[in-house]
Amino acid sequence: MEALGINLGLLIVQIIAFIIVFLTLNAWVYQPMLDMMETRKKKIAQGLEDARVAAEARANAEKEAAKIVSDAQAEASKVVRESTERAAVAGKDVKAAAEAEATKAREAAVAEAELERNRILGDIRGQVAALAIAAANKLVGSALDEKKQHALIDEFFSGVKAGKVVVVDGEFKGEVAEVTSALPLNSDEMETVKKNFGAKDVTFKVNPAILGGLVVKIGDKVLDGSVAGKLEGLRQNLK
Repeated sequence: MEALGINLGLLIVQIIAFIIVFLTLNAWVYQPMLDMMETRKKKIAQGLEDARVAAEARANAEKEAAKIVSDAQAEASKVVRESTERAAVAGKDVKAAAEAEATKAREAAVAEAELERNRILGDIRGQVAALAIAAANKLVGSALDEKKQHALIDEFFSGVKAGKVVVVDGEFKGEVAEVTSALPLNSDEMETVKKNFGAKDVTFKVNPAILGGLVVKIGDKVLDGSVAGKLEGLRQNLK
């Protein structure tokens, strides 16, 4: 080493001094500078992030404000529209109520007039019916002799067979029957009653008030083929 002009001791001292200077610079200058730069970098990054967040918040605030304004305008339009519609409906309701009231009054007047007309017509029909029934009763009472009474009974059975005599409440059959006539029936007529209605136990009654024909009762069903019944039907029709 000496041949090369290098002093080994001095070289070692210089190397140690360089290492000491390097470590010192690294510890007191370079590393703090790196730390300071890293801190600065983080601050800059944080500032940029804060700026971005602030920008997003401002944008969101603007959107929210625009939405609030839009919603308020829509609500105001809705209120105006509903108010207009309610006013229109109220106007229609008032008009409809007035028309309904007028119609009601008109119908009441017509109904009252109809009732009065029906009352008058009812009185007239009642009087006509009374006169007609009285005349018919007088005529029948004087015109129906025994021969005609039996003819009416024959006509009654002919009507039953032909289906011309209406049976009330369905089939008219039963074991027990009650038969009322204006005159006593002969044996053939009694047998015809039993045969036509299938009744084994038959009670025969005489009631001149029925004027003619027969009234047959089986259970709660009644078949009225009497002259009095026909006159009552006429009276009801006249009413």
